[in-house]
Amino acid sequence: MKKILLLCALFLSAWTSAQQIKWMTLDEALAAQKDNPKKIFMDVYTKWCGPCKLLDRKTFANPYLAAYVSEHYYAVKFDAEGQETINFFGNTFTNPNYDPNRKGRNATHQFTQFLGVSGYPTMVFLSETGDPIMPVVGYHTAQQLEMYLKMIKQGDYQVFSKPEDFENYRKNFTPRFKG
Repeated sequence: MKKILLLCALFLSAWTSAQQIKWMTLDEALAAQKDNPKKIFMDVYTKWCGPCKLLDRKTFANPYLAAYVSEHYYAVKFDAEGQETINFFGNTFTNPNYDPNRKGRNATHQFTQFLGVSGYPTMVFLSETGDPIMPVVGYHTAQQLEMYLKMIKQGDYQVFSKPEDFENYRKNFTPRFKG
């Protein structure tokens, strides 16, 4: 019996340690949506942002969250001050004031401004057709972010008609991701 329990524990440990979010570019995610429609989960970050690094180290490293995101979303990493060219709904977004020699903060990318991102980190959800659904601003633990991931995936946000609806949803949500 002890051997079976040990084998189960080793299997579970190997499974949870192997789970990582499969990050892609926005172009890759939008192309993938054409063959297999899924919502997009976009991490808008900066290189100098402490809470952004904490999200990577703690929240996104959670094997339960990583498995959920990888299964139900196309996960996109976007540097809010980077120099990537973004083509989105017929518009081209760049960062014309980007300075490659600058350490720390850099110019804000036009796509960051288009998304209305005002703080870092911000996680932006996009629909299966690429339409923005909602942003989630700031550092969140895996258990805190779980509510948004499931609410967006299941479409529950579409039935909220007043702020109290979201508050009731939040109060009644029971996180299942383990720490």
